[in-house]
Amino acid sequence: MDKFIIVIGRQFGCGGRKIGRKIAEAFGIPYYDKTLLSKAAEEFGIDSEIFSAADEKRPSFLRNFLGLSCGTSNSPCAPGAISHLGPGSLAPESLYNAQSEVIRSICKKGSCVIVGRTADYVMRHEPGLISIFIQAPIEHRAKEIVARNDAADEHSATSLAKKHDKARESYYNYFTNRSWGTAENYHLCFDSSRFDADAIIALLKSYIDSQKD
Repeated sequence: MDKFIIVIGRQFGCGGRKIGRKIAEAFGIPYYDKTLLSKAAEEFGIDSEIFSAADEKRPSFLRNFLGLSCGTSNSPCAPGAISHLGPGSLAPESLYNAQSEVIRSICKKGSCVIVGRTADYVMRHEPGLISIFIQAPIEHRAKEIVARNDAADEHSATSLAKKHDKARESYYNYFTNRSWGTAENYHLCFDSSRFDADAIIALLKSYIDSQKD
């Protein structure tokens, strides 16, 4: 595995982005999360705020009712289905498709770490893909959310975590036709209340070394 792409799915509050950054630092490779949105905006000539507004948010029920779904070869999210986004082409499917193209272009450059954005699905045919999912008990995540000042108390932190998890699950399932957080969709799954970043990095190194044999 001369080139490897580490993609991270995560529950809200489990430290996925922090772990992702530490993984990237340990391997000396680029790290991407929300910066993908800005990069996509620059490449496709769209205001980055528009991408931020669509960040991991499922299109409306109406779009789903009308049958605009992804995850199939003839869907609006199929690779190469978009080359330019103009002011009148800002449907959620177009935004997702543009973001997917940016992910592919980034991965062509070399090894990297990408958090979220269904990157595990977008790069599912990449030989060097390593997809991981990070979770933790809700009690542990609530404490972490309060500690980083995203909620005033553990009760509100729990509600916030469940809200974000539901949104991520809905977004992921809609655009991939897979089940978010289901172990069979990932190579490795970790409980961040039991495995810290250093432990995950050690296991990833061992896994990557085993693929070289």
